[in-house]
Amino acid sequence: MTLILRIIYIGERQKAPFTRIYAYGVASILMFHLMVNVGMTLGLMPVIGIPLPFFSYGGSSLLGFTILLFILIRLDSYRMQIL
Repeated sequence: MTLILRIIYIGERQKAPFTRIYAYGVASILMFHLMVNVGMTLGLMPVIGIPLPFFSYGGSSLLGFTILLFILIRLDSYRMQIL
């Protein structure tokens, strides 16, 4: 949950609209995956094959989530350069 809140904080401090929307998109993807996995564990939702970000076994999901965060960090590094 701390990671998702930190991503939302990064999105709030952006000046460029694309970077702000991208940060909210990353946060919503991670939140959706988290909510579905918690719901499956509690028996509230049907069991489907959505991996838990950074915890579930599988190289492609780990690589995908890592690339999402790396792009966000790279866009955040240009925050001061965009007018």
